[in-house]
Amino acid sequence: MDDIAEILLDGGVALLPTDTVYGLLARPDIPAAVARIFALKNRPAEKNLPIFVANASQLAALGVKIDHRVAHLLESRFMPGPLTLVLGLEPARTPAWLQGRNEVAVRMPADHSLLALLKKTGPLLATSANTSGKETPAEIAAIKAQLAGVPDVAIDAGPRKGAPSTLIDCQTTPFTVLRRGALGAAALKEVLGI
Repeated sequence: MDDIAEILLDGGVALLPTDTVYGLLARPDIPAAVARIFALKNRPAEKNLPIFVANASQLAALGVKIDHRVAHLLESRFMPGPLTLVLGLEPARTPAWLQGRNEVAVRMPADHSLLALLKKTGPLLATSANTSGKETPAEIAAIKAQLAGVPDVAIDAGPRKGAPSTLIDCQTTPFTVLRRGALGAAALKEVLGI
């Protein structure tokens, strides 16, 4: 992870296994790295990318709005886990690379190696390793064949057959499901009840 952290801190893009599917990761404050992720995925630049954080302090440093429901969710059994939260931003507290946005999608992955990496690098842009609009392949070779280019580093941890994370908007009451994903129906019902 030290070598991967160095690559990311130098502006590289990594293809790594997550607790759900393979993902592309890069530093959000390095415009060239961000542009490479969009190019690799053939993703329209106006579609924002989610952010991985290691812990609540990294989340707070993004300037997100955390009400009592979000605070409860952050301390629940679902965090870290396959749950992505859409949160509002407080412009006066957001870092420069988030200026102009009014919301952000964030996730704490349930993967010890990724959490250790995030503690070294700080928050990272993280998105599924696929061409925009297509399914994320389960294996590295298929991912590389689909991407429009090659990331700086790729870690093959065998097939990842998980579903993408479940995406919920935490700015509504109750929370709104934007994408059904890895959370099962019972767990999702519990989350929506917070």
